[in-house]
Amino acid sequence: MPHPSPIIRRFRAIAIAEGISFLVLLFIAMPLKYQAGMPLPVKYTGWAHGILFIAYIVAAVPLFTRLKWATERIYGVTFAALLPFGTFVLERKWLR
Repeated sequence: MPHPSPIIRRFRAIAIAEGISFLVLLFIAMPLKYQAGMPLPVKYTGWAHGILFIAYIVAAVPLFTRLKWATERIYGVTFAALLPFGTFVLERKWLR
């Protein structure tokens, strides 16, 4: 099996990190805020997730410009970032 391009490897790493940050925000930080009265985990996890989300979008651009992915895949890449576990499904389906 050929090795994936550096563009795909970079995007894959960012997609996984973004997905993990989203899950931590939803399933750990948010319950801590609303059930335990601890707002700081949401603040810090939210910041990290926001930065990773922006990095995810920026890292996706070369998939379409340099690797010439089909334009229809833009919807899948965007939708994956908005759903819990979405980036993991994307990684498994399109990036391996």
